[in-house]
Amino acid sequence: MSESTTPSAGLPTRPGMTVPLPGPLHTHRERLSELVELGYTDIWSAEADGADAFTPLALAAAWEPRLRLGTAIVPAYTRSPACFAQSVASLADAAPGRFAIGVGTSSNVIVERWNGVPFVEPYKKVRDVVRFLRDALGGEKVTKAYDTFEINGFRLGIVPEQQPPILIAALREGMLRLAGREGDGAITNWLSAEDVAQVAGVVLDAAGGEPRELVARIFVCPSENAEAVRAGARFAIAAYLNVPVYAEFHRWLGRGEVLQPMWDAWAAGDRKAAVAAIPDSVVDELIVHGSLDHCRARIQQYFDHGVTTSTLAILPLDRELDHWEAVRGLAPAASSADAG
Repeated sequence: MSESTTPSAGLPTRPGMTVPLPGPLHTHRERLSELVELGYTDIWSAEADGADAFTPLALAAAWEPRLRLGTAIVPAYTRSPACFAQSVASLADAAPGRFAIGVGTSSNVIVERWNGVPFVEPYKKVRDVVRFLRDALGGEKVTKAYDTFEINGFRLGIVPEQQPPILIAALREGMLRLAGREGDGAITNWLSAEDVAQVAGVVLDAAGGEPRELVARIFVCPSENAEAVRAGARFAIAAYLNVPVYAEFHRWLGRGEVLQPMWDAWAAGDRKAAVAAIPDSVVDELIVHGSLDHCRARIQQYFDHGVTTSTLAILPLDRELDHWEAVRGLAPAASSADAG
């Protein structure tokens, strides 16, 4: 597989796909191999209310050794520190040199409402989990008081041959700086291609100019039925951008004025009005849609502005959309074929 270079960070460009793919996990073996043949280099798992983050990657580790594997993301709160380290070490041992662990706060909905874990001190919690993973993955006995938990005498029984990169899910400046300073990179989402430069600049500044990976989940619906796509996208945008961390992220990005009517309607309990208040311009910035040519060009703009690794999330906003045809049409191999 070929890798070009991202000028902004000096790191290889890695086109990736979000997993799990549609259908039962046990049916994905051939699909994962096809991803490689199509030019995708990475797969990135998420963890909310579907598959856990590690199982799809463990299957891929055995089935398709050409893929790089990453989590985007595992919540810092929902596994105890020792259990977290065991999961990371196990997958790093199964796929040496091709696994990256992405850690983040997740959200108050997932952590507190769904898992019954208090969502407190998110910055410190992520920082402490990252520091603990660094300490534990080297194989030394850890006896240490972190700000948000204390470890007494834990030692991993599996020490990975190669230490996995640790990436931090980050939106605003504090976490972005943590990703640049203490992580090997950042993972971000729900942003436009033009927003990337602002995000990447903070990470690279905190890293002292040293290269850092920047992974972006990019939401894509390759359909020219703009009315259907925008209608469906508004519901997804309203669901996410009313979560406090995402609301503050978009205020920081400069969308405060244009999104305030949505936030006001949502706070008043009028969900219908909130969805209707999202302008087409915001949908078009945050959701890649249109023809395949347009979508591929738009995805490339994310890389041009500083993303080093993509994880495409294909949204079924048009009922006529065939998921796997979209995967093929958006693939690096398709871009190369068209260019030739």
